[in-house]
Amino acid sequence: MTLALALFQPDIAPNAGTLARTAACLGLSLHIIEPAGFPVGDAGFRRAGMDYLDRAAILRHASFAAFEDWRRAEGRRLVLATTRGALPYAGFAFSPSDVLLLGRESVGVPQEVHAAAEARIIIPLVAGARSLNVAVAGAMILGEALRQTDGFPC
Repeated sequence: MTLALALFQPDIAPNAGTLARTAACLGLSLHIIEPAGFPVGDAGFRRAGMDYLDRAAILRHASFAAFEDWRRAEGRRLVLATTRGALPYAGFAFSPSDVLLLGRESVGVPQEVHAAAEARIIIPLVAGARSLNVAVAGAMILGEALRQTDGFPC
């Protein structure tokens, strides 16, 4: 089992496309929890994903409940990246079966999603900074998770 990346109701097509490309290049699946704020075939999504989208293992879930059914059936731990997290991501012990969940760029995730996560991690930022671009944050955390689990492709 390898790490997976999930996007909760993404708002910005180019960010989602960039993360789809990242997942394809790293051999990870990308789970899009609907509804997205754009058609998944959107030009911005395709432009950011480039020709890597044809290689990407993208799974779409009609709702968070449908995603949770899949995740629980697979026995995977849900790790939420959130500005309300307490544990810095570099100090978190990742597992190869983890699913890293990134929230909506505009509002993050609702309380029910926070409650469902087994872990809530944060990227420490300088005082006064609110958050990073979701694609940048996802890439940073995936890099650390893959390093810890020896999951980078050979």
